[in-house]
Amino acid sequence: MKHKLLSDTLEVHVNFLGAEIESVKNKSGLEFIWQANKEVWPRHAPVLFPIVGKLKDNSFTYNSRVYELGQHGFARDYAFELIAGDHRYCTFQLRPDIKSKKNYPFDFIFQITHSLNGNKLVTTYTILNPFTEVLFFSVGAHPGFNCPLLPTESFENYYLEFESSSLQLSELNNGLRTPNRKELGLNKNRLYLSETLFDKDALVFENSQINKICLRSEKSSHKISLECINWPYFGIWSKKGCREFICLEPWQGIADRETASGDLARKDGIIQLQPKKEFTCSFSISFA
Repeated sequence: MKHKLLSDTLEVHVNFLGAEIESVKNKSGLEFIWQANKEVWPRHAPVLFPIVGKLKDNSFTYNSRVYELGQHGFARDYAFELIAGDHRYCTFQLRPDIKSKKNYPFDFIFQITHSLNGNKLVTTYTILNPFTEVLFFSVGAHPGFNCPLLPTESFENYYLEFESSSLQLSELNNGLRTPNRKELGLNKNRLYLSETLFDKDALVFENSQINKICLRSEKSSHKISLECINWPYFGIWSKKGCREFICLEPWQGIADRETASGDLARKDGIIQLQPKKEFTCSFSISFA
């Protein structure tokens, strides 16, 4: 099932599965969202919950018990319940079940709201803790965008525009963070895309380095702008050797280090939510 949002400039489709945005089109029919080609990458814009990235050995320890949990968690593969909405917004909700508790032993209420105003789409994550103990979690977004947007363009015609002239990358090894850091080579705040850019996996940024990022073309006026004020982590990814899409990913959490202990309470980037409290974060995407 799907829910449709409409504004004077955009039409947005949201799937109940994962509360995932699967289409954003302008009035001319231009599709901005990656259309989940199964032979390349079979997703559109999945949510990452209750972890972001990869765990060491794909497992964590809580209360002396080991739980297995795959990369980015399980929420993206669950059907959410639509609890409110109209043509301007929709709020979806997910609660645990017997299956999820085998891999993640917590009670939670996870709500995702998508709100459309003109050419801006705002996504809000709200996590509530109905539990009598601390809730440990991370949450993040993974929207994929068609790149190029037009058939007359190529991947290499596009660049990412940052607010800063200097950014530091955290290097990955098989999905886990290494101690290595390196400077990202920018040209006047721009990073030009190439098919070798992601040969060593995603570009990962720590310490709230990215508050706004724009995907732009040298051959057209179309652009996609993502704003995520004070989000601590950010990822940029496309499949190795691919020249068809790019993901811009604000994160409230991050992959394990190679040396991680596995203790969930000590995991880098983990959020600790006290009983009967809630956590909320938002980001926006503007399409032109």
